[in-house]
Amino acid sequence: SATESAVFDLGIKAGRVSLTPPQRDSVLDLRGYLILPGLINAHDHLEFNLFPRLGRGPYPNATAWAEDIYRPELPPIMQHLRVPKAIRLFWGGLKNLLAGATTVMHHNPYEPEVFGRRFPVRVVRRYGWAHSLRFSPRIAEPCAATPPGAPFVLHACEGTDAEAQGELGRIDAAGALGPSTAIVHGVALDGEGIALMRQRRSSLVWCPTSNCFTLGRTIAPDVFQSAIPVVLGTDSALTADGDMADELRAALRYTNASRLYEMVTERSAKVLRLPLGWGRIQEGGPADLLAVRDLGGSPADALAALDPELVLVGGRIRMIAPALTKRFNLHKLRLEPIAIEGRGVRLVACNVRALMRAASAAIGGDIRLAGKRVTV
Repeated sequence: SATESAVFDLGIKAGRVSLTPPQRDSVLDLRGYLILPGLINAHDHLEFNLFPRLGRGPYPNATAWAEDIYRPELPPIMQHLRVPKAIRLFWGGLKNLLAGATTVMHHNPYEPEVFGRRFPVRVVRRYGWAHSLRFSPRIAEPCAATPPGAPFVLHACEGTDAEAQGELGRIDAAGALGPSTAIVHGVALDGEGIALMRQRRSSLVWCPTSNCFTLGRTIAPDVFQSAIPVVLGTDSALTADGDMADELRAALRYTNASRLYEMVTERSAKVLRLPLGWGRIQEGGPADLLAVRDLGGSPADALAALDPELVLVGGRIRMIAPALTKRFNLHKLRLEPIAIEGRGVRLVACNVRALMRAASAAIGGDIRLAGKRVTV
């Protein structure tokens, strides 16, 4: 749970958690570490995480930001768009992996040819989506096309002006605000909007650093006191201040660690309608796990200085700190080093050198992932 930890042997069978003690010949010695469920990032645009932050806020709404920064024929956007989209998506997966987010809600069409077994993290597959009312004015159509039992996700109320404030009512009038609806941002929500979301049993995806950069503030404190389910997303490097670890630290200025822990684990799994077991460690659940140094605090306390040293996705090691490799027999794994500014070196199950070559061919040698310089 968020507040309590326990000492026990954890088994992994066929990519799933088993509470049966593992066999001695396949033991990972994690004494001195806390094992947490893989975090769930409820909002990212995976292909935009090599980009620099763009814009000079605050803006009254997201449309004003987009109109200010969108110059595809000019640097830096021009060069970044020359990086093949599949490569940019992989970099977005790496951003999440390195910060312990093992499942991501990608706010764009699902890319089955990219999001396969070799992709660094899991990407939510079943969902409906619309970018926003601005780009999808017939919002009822994508909502109706959402698979049964899947979330319908869209940007909404992303601003501080009357236009942003009026969006929720328009979405509701179109019949697109319901229990499966998750609106992203919601900065313009006032008391009336909060009441409407509660009545419709809709959810909110919160991206504090993106909000503060583009709009000068984030959601109102009243939202946290309401019964609206709130979960956390990082947004992309275009507006956010880093990765999941950075977003968690920023979010702690607005809410407590226990509530935040739920926002990136079980509550996020529920909002995104993920299968049973996602966002927690339980028998038969996915072996999506991360290990952090045990500093004597609760699992929730670990989020304040999140620094994963081991990440498993489906029971397979996808990222590990060099210091931990001495404990394990990893000679059969194909791991490559990547150095992240301010974080040190990690070994990842990804062809980092190929990703670096493909990116540097278009944007030069100064590769920055979610604002942090990366080298090999």
